[in-house]
Amino acid sequence: MNLFEFLTPSAEVCRRTGPHDKIVFSSRVRLARNVPGISFPGHGKKADRVRAYDQLMPAIQSMPVMAGGMAESMERLTPNDKQLLVERHLISREHAAKGAGSGFVLNREESFCVMVNEEDHLRMQALRPGLQLQEAWMAIDALDTALQEHTEFAFSPQYGYLTACPTNLGTGIRVSAMLHLPGLVLSEQVSQIIQAVSKLGLAVRGLYGEGTEALGNIFQVSNQMTLGESETEIVERISKVLQQVIEHEENARLSLLEKKSRVVFNHIGRAYGILSHAHTISSKETMNLLSLLRLGVDIGMLPAASRSFVDELLLLTQPAHLQALFTKREKLTAEERDILRADVLRDRLKILERPDHTVFGSGTAPGIEPVE
Repeated sequence: MNLFEFLTPSAEVCRRTGPHDKIVFSSRVRLARNVPGISFPGHGKKADRVRAYDQLMPAIQSMPVMAGGMAESMERLTPNDKQLLVERHLISREHAAKGAGSGFVLNREESFCVMVNEEDHLRMQALRPGLQLQEAWMAIDALDTALQEHTEFAFSPQYGYLTACPTNLGTGIRVSAMLHLPGLVLSEQVSQIIQAVSKLGLAVRGLYGEGTEALGNIFQVSNQMTLGESETEIVERISKVLQQVIEHEENARLSLLEKKSRVVFNHIGRAYGILSHAHTISSKETMNLLSLLRLGVDIGMLPAASRSFVDELLLLTQPAHLQALFTKREKLTAEERDILRADVLRDRLKILERPDHTVFGSGTAPGIEPVE
């Protein structure tokens, strides 16, 4: 089965909505599980990985929520296929580097994706648009329970679920949300927020997780430890922290519009100018400028544009999506991608009128209210 043809079209993906999706792109809950008696993927031999793969893949595919989905070995995917899955945040960068004995199972709606033999034998995740951690947790918990009727997971009465990395011991749960925080970045408050969140036992990472940059003012917030709290307690604690981060971002945007409106308008206007007129542009610059354009939509400077329109540009201008969507060439060079990306942006943005700062009148943006 062709991966790109199976994946949901980018426009449809970006039209999915959820609570607080102005700031929260998506919610994810991931569970790490391992098969007893088989070495962890990073320590075992190829035969161990293949054994775990052969045992787990049929069980996962038999789950009702995976009906009509796609299951594939990593060694059968092209490098661009793997990168497509990374850009959709369906698999990790680490899993994209895997080969024989590793694979994935993705359901039709892209709301469940299971990685087989990443760092653990199983890393199953539920994804939802907006802030829906509780819903994602309930969904993955049901899948976990159903799978345990088909296969045994390594478990210790003292330590809970056994995992390759000690930080995942216990519940094996990783709860995360992807946030768009341009207000906090522009107001130079984001470092303070990251420090405060870190003191609460949460990790703040970049666009593609650990060790990556927060391109496009996009940050991932997740729990650091999985031992000593129940899954429900972890989900509730992170949800409360995220609500506070959302409030800080809302207030940062409001404050910027009240006190530094021309600075905000300048950033958005420049972003529009470069994106709509550039003839070569890198992925990094594109994401950072589209972040400002998304802010422009949110505060009313681009009344004819929708948030999903900008979100689609964020997705389809990434390297693997460009390669898959706009060329039949086997592999573009970085320079060719930068030229093609600029062509796509100019074409898509020509329907938009220039950002209009006069819609504010007194300087207050419609749709943004102070948060008590």
